[in-house]
Amino acid sequence: MRRQIVFRWSAQVALGNAMTKSLTEIIPVLQVAIGPVILISGVGLLLLSLTNRFARILDRARLLAKEVRSLSQDKPPQNLGLVRMLHLRALWLRAAIALASTSMLFASVLIILLFVQALIGASSALPVVCTFVLCLLSLIGSVVAFLWDIHLSMLTLKMELGPALKDQ
Repeated sequence: MRRQIVFRWSAQVALGNAMTKSLTEIIPVLQVAIGPVILISGVGLLLLSLTNRFARILDRARLLAKEVRSLSQDKPPQNLGLVRMLHLRALWLRAAIALASTSMLFASVLIILLFVQALIGASSALPVVCTFVLCLLSLIGSVVAFLWDIHLSMLTLKMELGPALKDQ
């Protein structure tokens, strides 16, 4: 019972502090929150590129898999290696998309955290720093997975063009 009273009192104090904040006290928070908003916009463009690549890989893999299934059983499929490579690329792109989305999530949480801390008068930088670091680590992981997909796409191209490259 005592905990509930203390919690209600602290919530009322926090809400009271939030309600008495003036616009001039909130403007610096808005200025600080612009950085994560820009980050969300940039990661959104990265996600657009990743999802387009992902869709193209899936379409190509489905087409090649259909060709492999249509071949007779006694003839070894030539495109099976390409299908496997496209599947591997799709896995890496899925990881990149998940990490980029996680980065956007952390950026959104960071914005909310900045406002909540400003409204309740908290001054601890640790939650903000930890959230920002998690956001950037997710973004770095996404870009690394994206770069690995580009490497795999060059290997896939080399597999497809193998006979043509040997003639030169």
